[in-house]
Amino acid sequence: MAIAIVFAEYGDPEVLHPIDIDPPTPAAGQVRVRVKAAGVNPVDAKLRRGDFAAVMPADFPSRIGNEYAGIIDQIGDEVTGFAAGDQVLGSATGQCYAEYVVADASDVVRKPATMPWTVAAGLPAVGQTAHTALRQIAVRAGDTVLIHAAAGGVGTIAIQLAHLSGATVIGTASERNHDYLRSLGATPVVYGEGLIERVHALAPAGVDAALDAIGGEGITASLALVPDRHRIGTLVDAEAPKTYGIQRVGGRSTAALRELVTLYEHGSLQLPIHATFPLTEAHHAHREVQTGHVRGKVVLTMP
Repeated sequence: MAIAIVFAEYGDPEVLHPIDIDPPTPAAGQVRVRVKAAGVNPVDAKLRRGDFAAVMPADFPSRIGNEYAGIIDQIGDEVTGFAAGDQVLGSATGQCYAEYVVADASDVVRKPATMPWTVAAGLPAVGQTAHTALRQIAVRAGDTVLIHAAAGGVGTIAIQLAHLSGATVIGTASERNHDYLRSLGATPVVYGEGLIERVHALAPAGVDAALDAIGGEGITASLALVPDRHRIGTLVDAEAPKTYGIQRVGGRSTAALRELVTLYEHGSLQLPIHATFPLTEAHHAHREVQTGHVRGKVVLTMP
């Protein structure tokens, strides 16, 4: 038997609880991974609360978790290029808070020996999201880019990728995270009343693109600061693209994840780990994520 975390109803973090399951068997083209660590993301908490119940109702008891790192222990038919014992990371929708996951071999990326399990588990979701989002809003050398909620997981990666591309980055965050943003290559600015004016002062020539991870003020400020609405991307607001003609951005790309792993291996990318919790304390991990003050990533670790 193996442990997986589920929730049987929508609610507070305490609805998360462990159950025993039979370890899954990989189908053709899949691998089974013995999970060493799993990333925790704000969207996990939203799913658990029922924020998406109207459009994506859960089938209870519902599994949860979208990113993992671990060791392949079974190979399905037709899989080439991987073997039992390989250390890997990747995405697997709605099943990663568990001791075992199965994933398509095409979505699996090798983990460098120098990459800690916690970092490997925390990178796939935020890394692929940030990488894809910046391409969708066409960030390039010479741009000035505004990133909202810049100290979070997506913001942490997006700052570094934008900086590596040759862009100037301004990031919104509370003052206690300003030194952190500077260490990543961004000029920090506090959010709240007067944000538009503060960004104008930092970028008198204007802002070329914006990435929003908070909605509300992030959308309002971006609309006021970025002339080309197609270069404003939101990760969280489903209605703003319809209302204002901006983009709903993000998504997964295994090629992007491989590129991110290479950047990490070469010392060009970092992902700080804010906190770790044992798998069976997933409810505590969700409470931490829900504070809205996570710097980097929260990760679950396995026994």
